[in-house]
Parts: sequence; C-alpha cells; structure tokens
Amino acid sequence: MSVNFEELDYQKTDLGELSLRRRRMPSLEGIDIFEIKLNESFLMSSLFNKVEIALADLSLAELEGSNFDVVVGGLGLGYTARAALENPAVKSLLVIDALQPVIDWHQRGLVPLGTQLTSDPRCRFVRGDFFAAVNSDALDPENPGKKFHAILLDIDHSPRNLLHPRHQSFYDGEGLRRLARHLRPGGVFAMWSDDPPDEQFFHALDRAFADARAHIVTFPSPLAEHECASTVYVARRK
Repeated sequence: MSVNFEELDYQKTDLGELSLRRRRMPSLEGIDIFEIKLNESFLMSSLFNKVEIALADLSLAELEGSNFDVVVGGLGLGYTARAALENPAVKSLLVIDALQPVIDWHQRGLVPLGTQLTSDPRCRFVRGDFFAAVNSDALDPENPGKKFHAILLDIDHSPRNLLHPRHQSFYDGEGLRRLARHLRPGGVFAMWSDDPPDEQFFHALDRAFADARAHIVTFPSPLAEHECASTVYVARRK
C-alpha cells in the first residue's frame, strides 16, 4: 500500500465491518493518523482526541478523595482510558468493549496507546456488551455487585445516533437509573456525544441523577477553517 495509507487490520464483527487504518497527510507535516471505521462510519481518529480526554478529566474532577474505581465503556483508540490513568487518584480502571479486535489492537501494540494501557497494572480490558452489563448485577464480571466512583461512556455517536438500535433503551430514564445503581453514593456518570446538548436526554438524566450538566468542548479541525464541538454530559448519583 501507499506509504500515506495502510489498512492495519480488517475484521467482520456483529456490528459490521471494522477496520483500523493509518494514514499520513503531507499537509499535517507527515504525522501518522490512526482511524477506526465501522462500516461507513468513522468511530474515532487520533487527529481528534480532545473530547475523549475531556470526558475523563471533567468527570474525575467532580470526585473528592482518592483510590477511585473507574469504568470506561468503549475503548476506541484509548484516549479516555489513558486520561483516566494519568489521574493519580485512580486505583483501578475497567474498560469494557464489545469488539474483540479493538482490544486485540491494543494488546498487539497496533495503536499508539496500546502498550501504555496494557502495561499499567491498574488497567484491565473486558470484552462485553456494556449496555447488557448495566442491566445485570455486574459491570465487572470478576466482582459481581462492585460499585464504582465513575462510569464513563463513549460508544454511540449520541443518544439519537446509535451504533445499534438495541442501545436505544439505555438512553431513557430507566436505563440510566440502572446505571446509577452501579455507582457509589456521590459517584459520577459521564458521556460523550457528537451532538449539541439534547433536551430530552437531559430530562432522562434528571430523573436518574441528583444533578446533570452539559459541557461544550470545542476543538480546532486541521481539515476545516472552523472549530468543531462535542458535548460531555456529567451527572452525579443521588
């Protein structure tokens, strides 16, 4: 393949055709850009990671104390997981992802942050359906009933733009109330969305949590002349 483009892996999954690609753009001084694509949709690019980092930073800033047990739903390229591990107050990090190839890419060192995450003894990957785990008694299959200080979610593009229709039930009030039961008192749920703040989703958060806020995170696009924006929702358990 061209030195400027390489498909590092391709797999067929339950959610569709999944690929990991590396590209190099001369206009960006030849830096390597890693992309995850599912069917015709881009799940993540290393070119845009500010919001993934903000997801961890904004949520963990809401907590007091130390020795935090944290869950991340959705591994992607690992930026949210790394940002959580960079917080010295984090004692353990459980990353749940439904796509085994994504976990394999990190374990094989095919993505830039893979070695950093897999070498940190606080971090553990679990293949599983995050939404099914929320409806069960165990987010952590090795520790049924365990409650967490923070649960961070980055799977669907937004509450209205889903990777699979079966995820929809999570975003109503009952799905969020089930998630809240996995949090310690005062624990925090945070979620990334590529859409502006959603009033209907806010109402669902209000029914499930003591308070909820939306942070608009802006970031420059090297490919456009305007800034882009995403939303990070942060809610605290009652």
